[in-house]
Amino acid sequence: MRNAKVLKQFFLLAAFFSTLSLAAQDKKDKQIIQLQAKIGEDSAKLGKFKGLMPQFEKDKQNTADQAQQSADDNKKAATKLSNDPQDKKLARTADKTASVARSDAKKARVASDKLDDLNKDIKKLTKQLEKEQTKLDKYQQAALAAAAGINAASTPATSTPPAAKKDSVQ
Repeated sequence: MRNAKVLKQFFLLAAFFSTLSLAAQDKKDKQIIQLQAKIGEDSAKLGKFKGLMPQFEKDKQNTADQAQQSADDNKKAATKLSNDPQDKKLARTADKTASVARSDAKKARVASDKLDDLNKDIKKLTKQLEKEQTKLDKYQQAALAAAAGINAASTPATSTPPAAKKDSVQ
């Protein structure tokens, strides 16, 4: 009677621990799925960012060229004004070209900053993806090890392989 009670408690304890093990495995499976989804989202975002690179580089180059052209125009207008400093029309033209040159220089700086920010975002996202991939690999290895442990635990340890049985029969 006492053995039956101890045996019953043992089975209840074993059932409890197997339930905890399954709950822990479900949690790990959820983490793996969530991490895979995050990696997918970040990979899509990285692809989008890399797709924007050519346009940002083109914008930077165009605005830099325009700023240089405006600066050259401003230099010409300033030179003309220096030849005839009393001419109001030349003074207005020089003032307008200076304003345009300032504006174009600012646009070029903004375009350059946008490209730099995009490059930073790409580097940051690449590092984050590497970390997430490493973490996913670790979780998957743990899940495989746990699955192998469960499979090893479910097969009886006392059974001998068929090849060993042949040798023992002779």
